[in-house]
Amino acid sequence: MVTWVSTVAFEGVEARAVDVQVQVAPGMPAFNVVGLPDKAVTEARERVRAALVASGLALPPRRITVNLAPADLPKEGSHFDLPIALGLMAALGAVPQDALADVTVLGELALDGTIAAVAGCLPAAVAAHARGHALICPEACGAEAAWASADLPIVAPRSLIQIANHLKGVQVLARPRPGLPEAGAAAPDLRDVRGQETAKRALEIAAAGGHNLLFSGSPGSGKSMLASRLPGLLPPLSPRELLEVAMIRSVAGELAGGRLSDRRPFRSPHHSASMAALVGGGARPRPGEIALAHNGVLFLDELPEFSPQALDALRQPLESGEAVIARANHRIAYPARFQLVAAMNPCRCGGGEGGHACRRGPRCAQEYQSRISGPLLDRIDIRLDVPAVTAADLMAPAASEDSTTVAARVAAARRVQATRAEALGIAGSPLNAHVGVGALEEIAQADAAGRRLLRDAADALKLSARGYHRVLRVARTIADLDGAETVGRIHLAEALAYRSAAAAEARAA
Repeated sequence: MVTWVSTVAFEGVEARAVDVQVQVAPGMPAFNVVGLPDKAVTEARERVRAALVASGLALPPRRITVNLAPADLPKEGSHFDLPIALGLMAALGAVPQDALADVTVLGELALDGTIAAVAGCLPAAVAAHARGHALICPEACGAEAAWASADLPIVAPRSLIQIANHLKGVQVLARPRPGLPEAGAAAPDLRDVRGQETAKRALEIAAAGGHNLLFSGSPGSGKSMLASRLPGLLPPLSPRELLEVAMIRSVAGELAGGRLSDRRPFRSPHHSASMAALVGGGARPRPGEIALAHNGVLFLDELPEFSPQALDALRQPLESGEAVIARANHRIAYPARFQLVAAMNPCRCGGGEGGHACRRGPRCAQEYQSRISGPLLDRIDIRLDVPAVTAADLMAPAASEDSTTVAARVAAARRVQATRAEALGIAGSPLNAHVGVGALEEIAQADAAGRRLLRDAADALKLSARGYHRVLRVARTIADLDGAETVGRIHLAEALAYRSAAAAEARAA
């Protein structure tokens, strides 16, 4: 006789259904797990055996076979422990078999029979609800799983004995409640930045349209300080975006206590990060920084200090909005629609004036900037040189506009974009930085003077087709901030001013 228990295997943020088939048959004593398991799944035999003994149930001296179907799907992770244990308990009559029907189970077992937390409970709960199943998960993951749906029956036991008593009706476990929302610290305010009015304007445009941004300037000019103020200008996550971000964090094991937040992600990896850390991957593929920055901001400080291979790996995700990890036997895709914000010095010496003046001349700057490839620079919409801050700027009164005031204008511009995308039937993200080329030509039509300026500037700056369209995207955002229906010459002139430095850098690289 074969006992069946349902669980899941993760492919990116997708939880695919897996059947745990347990057979206890006569023969030489053995405990085999088949169905393309990895090392963690194979080691489940010893954890399950010890947990059952600690719970007062010894395995019989018979041949035990556990099959994880479909057999051609790779199985990774320790969350298969609990479904294997419950399948064995049902086969041995310790729990009723019908109590495990239409139930998705996941959890890791400790040697004393307690159930430890696992990554990916939220995607598993969403998949269980879609299949019409109930969910059994560790107690530590119950608050996370409860966010999937108020109608999803959830049991979150602390140990094998608890879940056995619940399934037999001896003890009834209450449904866990969703975790309390995160109460993070207040975002840094734009009023703290003295001077740098042009950079603040570029930051507002980038926030309104979701554009990629690169600040270049001498050390201490405020590049990192400006970038850290960007999250305070962005609107909160919508419910759909919040679920997407939470599912990625759940798979990465970063959703402690089931605490969600509607604040957009802001990821700032160190420049020593590897390509796998940025894009994702490894022996057991996991989300990288770009996936964890989905619907938010990825800030790369000291951009040329990153590995050139790691930076060039960002080119495809910047266009497609997803990070694809390909292996010989499977392919994983994580959502990665992020906004790239970067900062760099003009050269390794600093490139400023006074103590930061370059001691090697133009060649130093050329060698340093050439670490960033032209194709990556071509994908950055706004490139701005940030001048050094003077003592007069630092001694001046604080700016009158704070982040709340600027964020209101950003939210208004984004509402305009959303309304326009809905009216035109544009699928996907409505932000100007993400709409398709066909829709862009319709929403960013320039007037006659603007077309003449754009044609002349494209020839003078030798803009690529991508660069041409990105100028249109930035100009459309500037027009949205101004409340203009048509993209005019003044909007294109400002967008070209932000692009001209990037075109020069691309030619130098």
